[in-house]
Amino acid sequence: MNQNDLQVFSQIESEVRSYYRGFPTVFTKAKGHKMWDEAGKEYIDFFSGAGALNYGHNDEKMKQKLIEYITDDGITHSLDMASSSKRTFLEKFNEVILKPRDLDYKIMFPGPTGTNTVESALKLARKVTGRTNVISFTNGFHGMTIGSLSVTGNSMKRKGAGIPLNHAVTMPYDNFVDEERDTLEYLETFLESSGSGVELPAAMILETVQGEGGLNTARMEWLQRVDKICKRFGILLIIDDVQAGVGRTGTFFSFEPAGIQPDIVCLSKSLSGYGLPFAITLFRPDLDIWSPGEHNGTFRGFNHAFTTATAALEYWEDEDFEKGIKERSQLVEEFLTSLTKQYPELEGTVMGRGLMIGIKSEKEGLSSDIAAEAFNRGLILETAGPNDEVFKLFPAINIDIEALKEGLVIIEESIKTLLKQPVSNSK
Repeated sequence: MNQNDLQVFSQIESEVRSYYRGFPTVFTKAKGHKMWDEAGKEYIDFFSGAGALNYGHNDEKMKQKLIEYITDDGITHSLDMASSSKRTFLEKFNEVILKPRDLDYKIMFPGPTGTNTVESALKLARKVTGRTNVISFTNGFHGMTIGSLSVTGNSMKRKGAGIPLNHAVTMPYDNFVDEERDTLEYLETFLESSGSGVELPAAMILETVQGEGGLNTARMEWLQRVDKICKRFGILLIIDDVQAGVGRTGTFFSFEPAGIQPDIVCLSKSLSGYGLPFAITLFRPDLDIWSPGEHNGTFRGFNHAFTTATAALEYWEDEDFEKGIKERSQLVEEFLTSLTKQYPELEGTVMGRGLMIGIKSEKEGLSSDIAAEAFNRGLILETAGPNDEVFKLFPAINIDIEALKEGLVIIEESIKTLLKQPVSNSK
């Protein structure tokens, strides 16, 4: 692509832009697992809008429902007024997702983004318990607004706040130090000791798989113990399923395999199914002590998102849909594991769970180089981790198997090419 085609972005748009730097082209069209740029080059998308497009781009069923809704002059904006599209979504979500999993949650519309749902969860936990502090975990990422940022581990993002980020205590995530250290024994000691300086918190917030933090994955027994600790001390457990939820890790909620029922759950990203901004906060009915309007937002009632989200839930009415995610997940995990064995120079470790997975390379800069080489070959990959040490795969959870394999081949070709020459140490 001619660099002149990109000048407007560098000349007018803020330096804060980031994904543009890893994918330096102008995209014009997307469908399913594919994207195209202005030059007509085709890309396989293993990025999926950072997890906001779990069903791929422009899903035909959702698109038709949205077109029908718009052409019928359906309500677009309604704040938290009652609308037919909101009612349909609430009924569908309850019948298809909550009831079959024996989950009894009230549903709150806090605003349309991931950080909105996290902010509301933190505020509610503090209101319910009357306590101030929240325990978060190393390498966690929960959003970019002040409350969410206070429970985020990334130092670069935290510095962007420009003010001290208070009322949060960071504890070590599962295997943060090594596999031999019991991080929860450490946490319990702080809660039990009157000399620890750690006050009893209102809540603990965590991701079962840390998306931005490097695909660190909590073991099921670790999650179960966190749940027990929270119950023992009267602490509310908040699961941030903004990125790991909606099928990304194999089940609709990422915590399902652990058999726990969090007090509060945060959902956004792929909830609308179509990439439209949409978030909800789920919580136990007895926690619903809000006064009317005590937490609100202008774009809580985005009815286009209600419409596509309802259509997306139809996928989950088919038992084979979840089986298909597991089939694809197994294929990818086996392939990545084989790469770490076949290319020991990669110094790689498979990270993550389900289709939220990747390889962590101990070679500085190599994962970024692999993502860049893959992009040149027509595959969109993101990196993750404090030092971008993980290249991660986020294909659509219903991607065609042959397209999935095609993308995996590009990854291997990229690795083979880079291991034949010095690593550039790009960041």
